[in-house]
Amino acid sequence: MLGEYRISGRRASEIAASVERGVGSGDLRPGRSLPPVRELAVELGVNPNTVASAYRTLRERGVIETAGRRGSRVRPRPATTARDAVGVEAPEGVRDVGRGDPDPCLLPRLGPALAAAARREDARHVMYGEPPVDEDFARLVRAALDAEGVPAGPVGVAGGGLDAVERVLAAHLRPGDAVAVEDPGWGSVLDLVPALGLRVVPVGVDDDGPMPGDVERALRDGGARAVVVTARAQNPTGAAVGAERAAHLREVLGRHRDVLVVEDDHGHGVVDVPLHPLGGVTDRWALVRSVAKAYGPDLRVAAFTGDETTVDRVLGRQRLGPGWVSRLLQRTVVHLWETGAVDHGAVARSYGERRDALVRALGERGVGAHGRSGMNVWVPVADETGVVTRMLQAGWAVAPGARFRLVSPPAVRLTVSGLSGADVEPLAAAVAAATGPAPARSYR
Repeated sequence: MLGEYRISGRRASEIAASVERGVGSGDLRPGRSLPPVRELAVELGVNPNTVASAYRTLRERGVIETAGRRGSRVRPRPATTARDAVGVEAPEGVRDVGRGDPDPCLLPRLGPALAAAARREDARHVMYGEPPVDEDFARLVRAALDAEGVPAGPVGVAGGGLDAVERVLAAHLRPGDAVAVEDPGWGSVLDLVPALGLRVVPVGVDDDGPMPGDVERALRDGGARAVVVTARAQNPTGAAVGAERAAHLREVLGRHRDVLVVEDDHGHGVVDVPLHPLGGVTDRWALVRSVAKAYGPDLRVAAFTGDETTVDRVLGRQRLGPGWVSRLLQRTVVHLWETGAVDHGAVARSYGERRDALVRALGERGVGAHGRSGMNVWVPVADETGVVTRMLQAGWAVAPGARFRLVSPPAVRLTVSGLSGADVEPLAAAVAAATGPAPARSYR
C-alpha cells in the first residue's frame, strides 16, 4: 500500500508529521492510499484514536482526503501548494495580463471615507460586546439584496469573500463531506475545500454557469452536501447565471433540500448583468458579496446573508475567533456607498468594452474565447504550457489554466483590467499566433 515508505510515530502529532514528510519527499505520491486506522494502529502499537486524530489533522491541513469507504489517501494536489504559485512571473518588458487585479483607475480614493469613519469612531469608540454588524452597513446591504430578489435573511460581515465562504462551509460540513465546485473555477475555492478536509466534486461550467446535469450528478451520485456557485463574473470564465439557467438549477436543487447552497457574488459592482439568486430553494443557503473588485482588494470586507441558522452559526463561531470585522472598515464602506464613490454602471461598461473587444478580436482570428461578464477572458487551448511559453516570448504573461482546473480541458486566462483600446489587437494577434487557428468550442 505504501511501498517502501514506513509511517512512524507514537503520538498523533508525530504520525501526522511522518506522513507529511513522506508527501513532501515524494515517497507518498498523490492518490496513494493510507492504511486503515486500526491497521496502522496495530503496526505502530498505539491506540486507534491516536491514528484517527493524526488523520484528522492531516485532513484539516489539506494533506490527505477521505474517500468514504475507500479510506484515506494523499490528495492529488496538497493544499500546502497554493494554486497562486502556479503562475508566470512577468519579467521586465513583459505585459502582465494574468494577475486578475481590478483596474486601479476605476477604484475610489479611500482617504475621505477612512477619515469620515475615523471621525465617527473618535466621537464614540466601539467597545467589546457590541453588535458585530454596523447598523447602517446592514441596512444598506439588506436594501440592495431586497432590490435584487434575494430572500430575506440576517446580514453578517466577514473578512473578505473567501473568509465568508470558508465560515459558511465550516458551519455545516465535517471532514470527508463532499462539495460540488465549478470546474474551471476560482483557484482559491479549489484549494480551500480540500484544506478544510472536504472532498471536491467538479461541476462543468458554460457561459451560463454550472451545468444543471453535472450539479444533479454531483448531488445524486457524488454525494455532495454543498454546492458553491458563482453568480456572475465567474473566475476564470466570465460566466454568469442567467434567468433560464437559474430556473433549471433551482429545479435541481429543489430535489435536494438538505444541500447547502453558497452563492459567491464577488462581481457585484463591476458587472452589468442581473443577479438571479438561488437562495431559499434549499433549507440552508448563503449569498456572499465582497467589496474587493469594486472598491479595492485591501478592504477586507464582505457582506453575507442566508437562512437564520447558517448566519447565526457563522456569527457565533466568529465571536470565538476574531470577534468581528472592524466596525471602522464597515463604516468606511458605508461612506463609500452613501457618497456614490463608485459609478457601477461606468465601471461595468469599462470592463465590458475591453472584454468584448478582446473576445471579438480573438474570434476574428479563429480563436474561441469566453467572457460573458467581469474582467476575465478564458481561452481554451490544446497545449497550455506551450501557449504560456510562447505568449511570454511575445511579450505577454498570461495565467495558466492549471490554476483554475480540476478535470476540465487546458486553457489560459487573460485579464482585461490593465488593457487600453490600443492593446486589444496586439494581444489578440499574439494569442492567435501562440495557439494557431482553432474553432470555437465549449470549455466543459
